Amino acid sequence: MRKRKPKKRIITPDPIYGDPMVTQFVNNMMLDGKKSTAFKVFYDAMAIVKERSEQPEHEVWKKGLNNVIPQVEVRSRRIGGATFQIPTEIRANRKISIGMKWMIRFARQRSGKGMAERLAAEIIAASKNEGAAVKRKEDTHKMAESNRAFAHFKV
Repeated sequence: MRKRKPKKRIITPDPIYGDPMVTQFVNNMMLDGKKSTAFKVFYDAMAIVKERSEQPEHEVWKKGLNNVIPQVEVRSRRIGGATFQIPTEIRANRKISIGMKWMIRFARQRSGKGMAERLAAEIIAASKNEGAAVKRKEDTHKMAESNRAFAHFKV
């Protein structure tokens, strides 16, 4: 066990929107330490979002992210030889990171030319409360709801 908790690193805001959440999103999207490439992909995707939705792209991205963020998750717990799926509330910072990771993951799985195109499509879909990332959130919530009977076994 650790002697003390590690210090929380401060995420610097991104250069265009001045939002640390954008930097966090780009950090999750980044592959092989190529941050400038990840920023380019993100900003290209935001340009496509602005062009297609005719709304402020940062607002569309935030709305999409809020639609993807889950409120509860199920955790496995072994009790008396049986494994139960126990619904638990999620901490605020974990909610955001899970939502970001789902959005990026399902953007990568989409069909289309280039990551910017696929990410833009996923952001627009999420802002309209549709798309694979929103479906994942709804499935997670349904699973938590169906296992509500085991909530008294809190982890």
